Amino acid sequence: MKDKIYIDLRRIMDEFFDAAQSFGEAVHDGFRGHPFKGNGDFQWDEKVDYYPAYSYPPTNVYLTEDRSIVFEFAMSGFDEKNLHLEFLGDYMVFSATAPDRAGIDEKVKYFKKRLKFKDVKSQKYYVPEDKFDRDKVKAVYKNGVLQVEIPAKEEFTSKEGIEIKIVNEEGE
Repeated sequence: MKDKIYIDLRRIMDEFFDAAQSFGEAVHDGFRGHPFKGNGDFQWDEKVDYYPAYSYPPTNVYLTEDRSIVFEFAMSGFDEKNLHLEFLGDYMVFSATAPDRAGIDEKVKYFKKRLKFKDVKSQKYYVPEDKFDRDKVKAVYKNGVLQVEIPAKEEFTSKEGIEIKIVNEEGE
């Protein structure tokens, strides 16, 4: 009996539903008095990850005072010739090929192994073509950090809208 591990599923589910209820109350109250530091209106919080889709490589995304968007990718150990950036539609696509680790002895026993060296496959980041000047992109790889700065366009151009005709139920 001592060797068996028991999981208290009831306690886990209670914690899950309490958290869901707390979040629902926070939404209803406009995040007033909740960790979002709101006063009834949602406010930006630097501790919240608004781009959780990619966990590798570690990335910072921010806007500067002059409305440029900046991406910083932590790529320690990568060679700049193995980093690739391109624009496809309204997205900047980032890829990288991991460095060759063939010389590493596989029989080594690590006390701690936290460095990740793996390929990055086509990560897409939203950079609207009509708002950012792609001809003036500046990408610099220094000290293991790839910094990509895309300045805002002086004048925003928007595509012509398509009118949607509203008809009644009979289709008239």
